[in-house]
Amino acid sequence: MIEVNGLVKRFDGFAALNGASLTVPTGSVYGLVGPNGAGKSTLIRHLTGIYRQDEGSLRMDGQDVWENAGLKARVAAIPDDWYYFAQSSIRDMMKFYRGFYPRFSMERYEKLKEVFSIDEKKTIRRLSKGMQKQVAFWLALSCMPDYLILDEPVDGLDPVMRRQVWSLVMGDVSQRGTTVLVSSHNLRELEDVCDHVGIMDHGKVLLERSLEQLQDNMVKLQVVFRDGMTEVPPELPVLHASRMGRIHTLIMRMGAREAEERLAAYQPLLVDAVPLTLEEIFIYELGGADYAVKDIIL
Repeated sequence: MIEVNGLVKRFDGFAALNGASLTVPTGSVYGLVGPNGAGKSTLIRHLTGIYRQDEGSLRMDGQDVWENAGLKARVAAIPDDWYYFAQSSIRDMMKFYRGFYPRFSMERYEKLKEVFSIDEKKTIRRLSKGMQKQVAFWLALSCMPDYLILDEPVDGLDPVMRRQVWSLVMGDVSQRGTTVLVSSHNLRELEDVCDHVGIMDHGKVLLERSLEQLQDNMVKLQVVFRDGMTEVPPELPVLHASRMGRIHTLIMRMGAREAEERLAAYQPLLVDAVPLTLEEIFIYELGGADYAVKDIIL
């Protein structure tokens, strides 16, 4: 389990993390989402032991991460900008990883060589961005980690390889109980793989719930009111409303059944609940219409 409590990190007086707290259950896939500058990458650098917090605590399996070599040997990470030695081949980096990860599996390395089909003698810097990302997964998964920390992990991969990589990661979750924390702006993809989600902004985690709880706590309704009723009743707790002809689309922070019961008092001609995507939940949890895309007339 990953436990982060009240994490604070300042750079020249600016609080990149301002009391961030989150909990990642063992064996779960946790999606960390938020706008640019929310503090996601800073939090990840604490999880991997690159930064030391100014305040708060950060533990994995009850152990502090900072300068804990034994714990770090159980954590593999793929940052957005993956580092490798300039002149190294894939096999060179494999030997480097083996020196830091006691559980590095050569058997798995050889099996994954068949999956990624990249010549291990090639110099990494001469590979495309997508192929470099494949090498990063190849090496990270060969480390047999208990914790896998991913920052924009499939950026640059083609659709087929994205599916292949996620299949490998989810296989480790189900078979080995690997705990995965993934930060990404591709919310549609996270929706398919995550069972828990944390929404981060301004250095804090605003909320964290299971994906099922998030979707049950907010609803999108398409409503047609009776003739003569063109405006949404002001007493309804609506996060966002739009209208096309007679059809009103309402976003409400409550379950579908409760929302339909609230609307029943106005005897609408039509009420249809539509599932929200993670992207829509993200937008409206961060401020509703004020955070949504704005029309600009030039």
